[in-house]
Amino acid sequence: MALFSRKLGLDIGTVNVLIYDRGEIVLQEPSLVALTTEEERIVEIGQPAREMLGKTDDEDIQVIRPLRDGVIADYEVTEAMLRHFFSKISGRVRLFRPTVMVAVPWGVTSVEKRAVHEAALAAGAREAWLIHEPLAAAIGAGLPVGTPAGDMVINIGGGITEAAVISLNKIVRAESGRLGGLRLDEAIVSYVRRKYNLGIGQPTAEAIKIQIGAAITPAEELTMELQGRDNVSGLPRTIHISTGEVVEAMAEALSMIAGVVRSVLAETPPELSSDIIDRGIVMTGGGALLRGLDRYLTRATGVPVYRADNALIATASGAGRALEEPAILRRVLQTSQTSI
Repeated sequence: MALFSRKLGLDIGTVNVLIYDRGEIVLQEPSLVALTTEEERIVEIGQPAREMLGKTDDEDIQVIRPLRDGVIADYEVTEAMLRHFFSKISGRVRLFRPTVMVAVPWGVTSVEKRAVHEAALAAGAREAWLIHEPLAAAIGAGLPVGTPAGDMVINIGGGITEAAVISLNKIVRAESGRLGGLRLDEAIVSYVRRKYNLGIGQPTAEAIKIQIGAAITPAEELTMELQGRDNVSGLPRTIHISTGEVVEAMAEALSMIAGVVRSVLAETPPELSSDIIDRGIVMTGGGALLRGLDRYLTRATGVPVYRADNALIATASGAGRALEEPAILRRVLQTSQTSI
């Protein structure tokens, strides 16, 4: 199929970049770039850079996240990263450039939007449009966003959590909190350091969260062997950590996520609130995969919460599908023209 007809959905997250094309995710890579410290020359991008995380000498090579809290922190590195990813899915010789729909957080400024738009064009896109992440996530999760009834989505990414009420292809109420999966990892790192005087890195904390982490203590508790560096002796040491401890470690950060959801519910018009109670709230994003988070948020809000089947890829797939939906595309184009 000719590349001039390619329409890509792009989710540039703090932790991962996902690209959707013709009904499937064609790329899913970490949003990480390894640079030489002195020359700032790019060494690795994506998964190879992730494998270097925490294992390099910062005086020689540093591994950075060019996006923080869902927005671009380093424009040039972001542009290079996107160009690399476009090349991976299209080949090095591209006769025609793709049209891309890029998902951006609800709470971004016009300057931050412009940076994303320009980075996508500079990386090789023929046209670039922007769609708010909660709307893209709702489309990707299969919610009937074009109807007058209200639907609510919670999108929990690596650096940002957003909750939004959507009706008639439009976000009616939304709230954005600059915390997500990375904040949960940091909470685990701090807990282990405080309780066990043991130093661990972010990749290890993420592994703990994935393997035994939960939002509420389960009936059957899990344990995990954990290696780190003793902060007193400086020597390697092994401990065991349980799910209950991870729940305790993440309690404050999860409470803040619940606060984002409650603030949106408090501002939602009564008729739409009634719809949300009937339909429930859908969770998307990588953070939605945390065990028991649906039950935790249900208790915190009093509204049924459930996880989308394709939670991790919902934003990217929704952005791609928006290019194929005339009503949504018209709304996005109107918004883009007035905000960029």
